[in-house]
Amino acid sequence: MKLTHSMRVASTLLLVPIATAAIAQGGKPSAGVAAMKTGNGMGTITAVDAKGGTVTIKHGPIPSIGWPAMTMTFRASPPALLKGLRSGQRVAFTARAKGMAAEVTAISPH
Repeated sequence: MKLTHSMRVASTLLLVPIATAAIAQGGKPSAGVAAMKTGNGMGTITAVDAKGGTVTIKHGPIPSIGWPAMTMTFRASPPALLKGLRSGQRVAFTARAKGMAAEVTAISPH
């Protein structure tokens, strides 16, 4: 199929913004891919599953991650963080989130 001058110009005008955006990102994840966010929180432990490596915390808002106050279960990274923790304990913690996956990377009684 032979392209007319107008079709070549239209094709170029459509492709340039796409190519420019791809180059500008320089290999970074696209905007649709969730970025890793980190934040500090305070809350009360409602459950500890040492075998499963998780802790459930009823926490206040964590603005740096964009979370309102809620109760949620976190994977402990590393699981040894859970040693000595118990339900009902008030804690300060650092959480890392990517999309719907969340983990606690530091936790201490408070």
